[in-house]
Amino acid sequence: MKSNFIQRAITGIIFVAVLIGCIWGGALSFGILFALICALSINEFCNLMNQVKGIQVNKQICMLGGIFLFLCFFYFGIDPSQTGIFIPYLALLIYLMVSELYLKKENPLNNWAYAMLSQMYVALPFALLNVLAFHSDETAGISQYNAILPLSIFIFNWVNDTGAYCTGMLFGKHRLFERISPKKSWEGSIGGGVFCILASLLLAHFFPFMSAGVWIGLALTVVVFGTWGDLTESLLKRHLGIKDSGTILPGHGGMLDRFDSAILAIPAAVVYLYLVSLF
Repeated sequence: MKSNFIQRAITGIIFVAVLIGCIWGGALSFGILFALICALSINEFCNLMNQVKGIQVNKQICMLGGIFLFLCFFYFGIDPSQTGIFIPYLALLIYLMVSELYLKKENPLNNWAYAMLSQMYVALPFALLNVLAFHSDETAGISQYNAILPLSIFIFNWVNDTGAYCTGMLFGKHRLFERISPKKSWEGSIGGGVFCILASLLLAHFFPFMSAGVWIGLALTVVVFGTWGDLTESLLKRHLGIKDSGTILPGHGGMLDRFDSAILAIPAAVVYLYLVSLF
């Protein structure tokens, strides 16, 4: 028990340090890190799907597609005029569909479905981090990298997880979603939300490019959709009969285990900030 706790602690510290360091380190380190994370997450997802009888997803092409989609959004963030960068990615999606005509695999329909799901469920959320990271300055005609918005998604997720765990341990009585995750409680979720609101006020103080109200709204968006993201991955693992999605992070499982909340929180944050910008 003690050795497992130490292993989890060391892995967690390194994981958080690398994530913060690369996001804060600039556009290049941000892009390299998340292109790699995207590829590893898709590899993990495809490995899980390929364990199901009759499923043979083209893992290499799915990983290539995920990397390419992330880099397309990355380059588009730097230079929004280059819309043609997405055309090769569309060609890759067409290849994934057409290739099943010739491979003569057992269940081409499921192969199509899971290949496309790898792009929608895993690749697209990571690619959308670029929408948070890059902001066009119309007066200067350039695009600028802003580390705090993508970083804030992870900060809110970490604060929510920690706050929900502590509050749930102390006060948790009413199960949030017992069928999928028996340990989560409404008290824990509310506690996590309260801690995230406090974290958002700190971010509003140190990074006032958004109002405190918008920061609070972003925090609550991450809390709600991050919780759903966690439950979604729990449903996936429960259906497959596994405890962890992988073993790449000692003591913490796989990439999907660590980024399950972010996978839904990122797109939700993009939609929220877009809607806020309309008013």
